[in-house]
This record gives sequence, C-alpha cells and structure tokens, in this order.
Amino acid sequence: MKFILELAAKNLMRYKRRTLITAIAIAMGLMMYIFVDSLLMGANLESMRNLRWYETASLRIHKNSYWEERMFLPLESSIEQSDAVLDLLADQGIVATERTVFAADMILYQEDFGEDGNMKVQVTAINPDTDFSVYRFKDTLLEGRFLEKGEMDGVVLGSWFAEDIGAEVGYWVTFVTRGKGGFYEAFDMQIVGIVHCPNPNVNRTLVMMDKDAADLYLGMEGQVTSIDILLDERSDLGAASKSLQNALAAIDPDLRVFTWEDLARDYLALLEAKQGGTGLILFLVFIIAAVGVSNTMLMAMFERMREIGMMRAMGMKDRDILFSFLFEAGGIGLIGSLVGILLGVLANLYLVNVGFDFGFMFRDMDIGFRIQNVMRGAWSVTTIVKAFFSGIGLSMLVAIFPIRRALKLDIPTCLHHQ
Repeated sequence: MKFILELAAKNLMRYKRRTLITAIAIAMGLMMYIFVDSLLMGANLESMRNLRWYETASLRIHKNSYWEERMFLPLESSIEQSDAVLDLLADQGIVATERTVFAADMILYQEDFGEDGNMKVQVTAINPDTDFSVYRFKDTLLEGRFLEKGEMDGVVLGSWFAEDIGAEVGYWVTFVTRGKGGFYEAFDMQIVGIVHCPNPNVNRTLVMMDKDAADLYLGMEGQVTSIDILLDERSDLGAASKSLQNALAAIDPDLRVFTWEDLARDYLALLEAKQGGTGLILFLVFIIAAVGVSNTMLMAMFERMREIGMMRAMGMKDRDILFSFLFEAGGIGLIGSLVGILLGVLANLYLVNVGFDFGFMFRDMDIGFRIQNVMRGAWSVTTIVKAFFSGIGLSMLVAIFPIRRALKLDIPTCLHHQ
C-alpha cells in the first residue's frame, strides 16, 4: 500500500498545471457551496428570531374554533376567560400579553393625505402595559410616541406602510369594521406614532391600537383573540406547550397552545424550499468534479497506457493499478477541498461580520425572509466538513469509470498504444 500511495503522489506531481486547474475548479465549487449555505442559514436564523420578537412570540393561545377559521379573524371565537388564563400564567412565572386582531377598512381623507381613499388592513389591538414585555417594540419608535393604556383614539403604523400611504404623525383616519356579533362600527383614530423594526413584514403592514379601545368599539366585553407568551429561546417549546395545554384544560377545554413553528408554517415551508438551493449547489459541485476529474484521469490514462501495460506485464495487479489512480484522483480532490475550505472560510468571515445590504430590494419586494436590509451568514461546521469530504469522495468516485475502461484492455493492446 505504501508503494501505491507513493506512486499516486508522484503521478499527481507529473502534470502540475492540469492538477492545479482541476483542483481550482473543485475549490471554487466548494467555496460557493459554503458561501450560499452560510447566507441561507444566517437569513434563516435572523428571520426566525424576528418572527418571534415581532410577530408570533414563543407560544400563543387561541380557541380551537378560532384556529380553524383563523384566516377570517373571527371575533366570535375569542377567549372569554382571558383574566383567568393570565393569572394562571403569572402564577407559573410566564410572561404573557393579550391581543385582539381584526380586519377593517381604513379610510384616508384628502385634508391630510391629499386625496380620499380606503384600503383593507389588519389591526392589532395591544395592552401597552404588557406588550413590550413579550414583543421588542420598545426601541423601534421612529416618530411620535407609543400608545398609552386606555387611549381611545390613537394608532401606531409601521414605517413602510406609513411611507406608502403618505401618513405622518397627527393625521386622522377612520376604521370601518364588524364588531363581535356582526354589527358594523366606524371610529376615528389619530396616528400618534410610527415604528421601524428589523422585521420588514411588520414595517410593511403594522396597524396597532389600544386593546381597551378595541374592546369598546368591537363589543368584546373583555374578550381577546389571543394570549401571546414569551419563553427563553433555549426552552423546549414542545414540552412547555404540552404542560400548559394540560393546565388550560381546567379553564376552558377549547383553548389550545400553538408554538411559533405552528404559527409560521408558511414561512418554514418556504425555508425548506430555499434550502433545496444548497442541494443544487452541491449537485453542481458534483458536476464540476465529474467533468474535471474524469477528464483529467481520462487524459492521464491515455498518456500512460503503455506504462499501465508494462506494470501489468510485470505482475502488478489491476486492483493495485486501480487504487493508484483512485488515490491520484483523491489527491486532486484533497487539494481542491483544502483550497475550497480556505476560500469558503475567508469569504464567510466577511459574510458573518459585515454581510451584504439588500435593503434596496427588500423594501419593495417580499422574498419571505424577515430581514430588513443586511443579510449575514452563519458558521456551520457540519457544512464545512461535508464540503471537505464531498470534494475528495466525489473526485475518487468519478475517476472509477475511465480507470475501469482502461483496465478492460489486454496487455498487448496497452503496450502497442500510441
């Protein structure tokens, strides 16, 4: 085996330029694989964090009947004993806040906006005293002020939404909606604040008012559509939701606990589709290795056909010849993998610490990620190890075919090869 390894190493150095070109092709493919995987992983981690911080919290309690009709935001399926649920959570040391979400038509007036108009919006009614303990809106104020507890005519908008409709602090709008029970209600609200957070979906759609005002206008009688819960990021959400589900059964058997993964199924499905892109990059690496290494080994076989015939005539086994060429191909893959890993790590250093600013694109186009502008990468040892061994393994794999083709020839044919 030592002789075979030495022979493979010598053959590897006989054609330095060809070896280098093939190794560089493999290295570039592996570098792109590490780079793209890091970019998608970083975007995924930041998106999931921004989902929890500004949209879903860690857990959320709905009535089961509400969940089944959640696309219609049914106020009739609200939580009746919200105070009892909040007391239960407080006794367990769990931070929570109540919210009411409803659909409405928002009417704009010419006096403020330059022209009359209306649009459909989703309004989130919050408890200003407890909402900031679950969601991280405290440091996102761009203009004006936040809502105050019991404020009957104040509304806060997301920055991009306000910019799109030309809204400013002090402007008045009217909301027309259906309250609980089906009656129609219209109420005037003044824009008191504009927030800008790292979650573009929130900036693009947020309309927020006080829960007590919504309770009065919608006839909720103290009921809410959800209770949102904050847990430590390292918590076992499955175990926590199961334990909480059992405790809530004593209050209302129809109450159900959902994790943020349940609430963000559409995003997670999109993420799964995007991760297929890294698989495509790895497939392209395979193509590069297949074409480059196969071509290199095929040329080496034809150039050394008489040498092969001579070694076989002197008694060297076909298996040993096969291994020598496989180790030679593995050497090319090893060089390419080492260079590719080095380039990938260097590129990832910049990606993790600085990133790329895509704000010009995210402002007007929703690509699914909850990222405002800068996309940063993330380190993955698994990806680096996978790339390293893939470069070597694929190089050896695709070299088998041209080698076996040459070994099928008999010794006289090899010796007379020109």
